[in-house]
Amino acid sequence: MHYKELKTAWAELIAPGAMFEIEEVEVRGQKLRSYKNQPPNIRALWMSTAQYADREYIVYQDERLTYAQAHAQVSAVANWLMAQGVKPGDRVAIAMRNYPEWMLIYWACVCIGVAAVGMNAWWVTEEMEFALKDSAPKVVFADADRLARIMERPETAARSKLVAVRTEAPAGVTPWSEVIAHGGAMPDVAVDPDADACIFYTSGTTGFPKGAQLTQRGCVANLFNIMFSGQVGALATARATGVGPDPSAPIPTPIALVTTPLFHVTANNCGAYAISAAGGKMILMYRWDAGEALKLIERERVSVMSGVPVMARELLNHPDFDAIDTSSLMSLGGGGAQLQPDLVARIDSQVATARPNTGYGMTETCGIITAVSADFFVDKPSSVGPAMPTFETKCVDDDGKTVPAGEIGELWVKGSPVIKGYINRPEATADSITDGWLHTGDVARVDEDGFIFIVDRKKDMVLRGGENVYCAEVEASVYQHEAVAECCVFGVPDARLGEEVAAAIVLKPGQKLDAEGVRAHLATRLSRHKIPHYIWFLSTPIPRNASGKFLKRDLRETLKLEAAA
Repeated sequence: MHYKELKTAWAELIAPGAMFEIEEVEVRGQKLRSYKNQPPNIRALWMSTAQYADREYIVYQDERLTYAQAHAQVSAVANWLMAQGVKPGDRVAIAMRNYPEWMLIYWACVCIGVAAVGMNAWWVTEEMEFALKDSAPKVVFADADRLARIMERPETAARSKLVAVRTEAPAGVTPWSEVIAHGGAMPDVAVDPDADACIFYTSGTTGFPKGAQLTQRGCVANLFNIMFSGQVGALATARATGVGPDPSAPIPTPIALVTTPLFHVTANNCGAYAISAAGGKMILMYRWDAGEALKLIERERVSVMSGVPVMARELLNHPDFDAIDTSSLMSLGGGGAQLQPDLVARIDSQVATARPNTGYGMTETCGIITAVSADFFVDKPSSVGPAMPTFETKCVDDDGKTVPAGEIGELWVKGSPVIKGYINRPEATADSITDGWLHTGDVARVDEDGFIFIVDRKKDMVLRGGENVYCAEVEASVYQHEAVAECCVFGVPDARLGEEVAAAIVLKPGQKLDAEGVRAHLATRLSRHKIPHYIWFLSTPIPRNASGKFLKRDLRETLKLEAAA
C-alpha cells in the first residue's frame, strides 16, 4: 500500500500556507491544535452556503427544500428566537425525529450563538424530564410524540416556551407556522468560537445522561478533519498510481442518505456539516428500512450513505439489492461502531462503484478522531485509520503513564474538537479530561504507519447498533424494583447490532419476578434500546472478586454462550 505517499501528502496538506495548515491556539488555558484557515464559527459556515441558493438541500418523502428556502426559514427562526428574548449563551432544545425542521432550527441556533440541545427521540418521559431540567432551555421545539411526553409533566412543560412542529399546537403552545412567518434577514450577532454550539447527551454511568458541550470551534474543526481525510487519501493514491481525477471534469455534488438520528454527531456533525459545506443534498428517512433505503438510493442517485455497520450489512443482504440501481454510490460505511473486516471486503466487492469508509470518534470530540477509506481501509480492515491533524494522541496504562509505541493502552486524545465538558457535572468532566486530554475509554494500539486499532473497551458500556448503553445506568433502574437483590448488566455479541444488552439478576428471598416483569418495570424508566434483551435469574449470588466487585467479564463469557444458542 501507499503509506509513504500518504505521509508525504499529509505533511504537504498541513504545511504552512497550505489549506489545512495546523496552528496551536489557546483554548481554556490549553494549547490545542486547530486549522488556521477554518471558518471562525458555524455561523460563517452556514452563511457561506447561500451561494447554492437554487440547489436542492433537503428531501423528505415528497417534500423538497432548496438552499434559498432553507436560508429564509433559518433566518425566520433566528429572528423569532431573538424576539422571545433568547440571546447568545442561552439554550434551545430540539425534540423530534429527523424532520427537515431539525436542521433548520439547529442552524438558526448556532448562527446567533445559542446552544442547540439535541433531545434523544427515543427517550421516555422520565429521561426527557431530566434533560430538560438539566439543560434549562428557553425554548423547546417538539413533534407530536415528544410534545406529548413533555406535557405529561406540567411542571417541566412550564419551564420553557414550547413550539409544536408537524402537529396541532395545544393551548399555550406556539405553532411552527408562527415561527417561520416571522421573516427577516439573519440577525447580526457576533458568535464566540468557543461558545457552546450544542449540547448532545451521552448515556450516563451513574443513572443519568451527561450533556456534552460541543463548541463552535470544535464542530468546525471536525468538518475540516472530514475534508482533510478525503483529500489526503485521494492525493496519496493519485501520487502512487499516477491516476487522479480529471481537473477539467465538474466536481460532483454529493447526495447523502441520512440514516441515523440528527441528535448524534454521526448524522449532524459528520453528515449534515459536510454535505451543507459542499452544497450537497440530504435525503432524510423517517426510520431506517433497508428496502426503502435502496429505493431512495436509486430514485435520488445517492452517492454517499453513512450509518452504523448494521445498516450497510442489511443493505447488502436485502433480497432486492441486485435488482436496484446502486451505481450512483461512491462511498458506503459509517461510524458509531467498528465496521467488521468482512463487511469492509463485501462493500468493496459487492458495490461496483462504492468504496468502504469509516470514522472512529465520540460525542466528546465533536465527531471523528480518525478516518480511513478506500484502499487504505481494504488493506487494514481492522483499523480505524490514523488520527486527524487536530489531535495529539497517546496510549496510557492504568496510572495514566504513556506506554511504549506499538503497545496496548487506553487511547487519550487532545485537540480543539474535544468538548468543553459536561454541563452541571464538574466531577464527570474532571474524570474524563486531564489537562486537556480526553480519556476515550477505548483500549488501542498504534502501528508503524500511525493507524489506530481499537482492541477492547475500558468503559463498562454496551455498544448496541451505534448507541452507547452504560451498564450502571441500566443496573440503577433495575435495582429500583423491590424484588431485586443483585443485578449485573453487560453486553453479549449480536450479529445484527454488534452487541445486545443482557442482565443477570438475583432476587430477594421469597420474591417472584420474571423477564417480562423486569421489562415492564424498565419501560417507564429507560429508552427501549437500553432494556435488556437477555435476562437470566440466578439461584446463587453473582460471583465477586476480593474487593467485592462483580466478576462481570467471567459472567459475560459464561452466559453469552447461552445467548448465542
